[in-house]
Amino acid sequence: MTTAAPAPSSRDLPHPAREEIRLEGVLHALSDPMRLRIVRELAAQDTELACSAFDVPVTKSTTTHHFRVLREAGVIRQIYRGTAKMNGLRRDDLDDRFPGLLDCLLAAAARQAARLDED
Repeated sequence: MTTAAPAPSSRDLPHPAREEIRLEGVLHALSDPMRLRIVRELAAQDTELACSAFDVPVTKSTTTHHFRVLREAGVIRQIYRGTAKMNGLRRDDLDDRFPGLLDCLLAAAARQAARLDED
């Protein structure tokens, strides 16, 4: 006798499979300064972070939108752990699909941030 897979929970969030991640979607997601800031922080921490861990100067609904764009582009993975929605960078998937792209973009963003801090 086989058992059926559990029904998806309303808390399950859709993510593209690795092979469905598109370059133009990733570039669009990272073109926004707030989303790039979120990704830079995830890359720097190298661990999952709750949405509340990010100090972004926008409303909660706008923050939710930014996380959704990143998730739907395949840049981050979101999963509920208890009541917290945790966010992790999909570095392995991005590096597999577009070798070197994420590191290059993060390095360029760091250089840009350093220049802006100098002004």
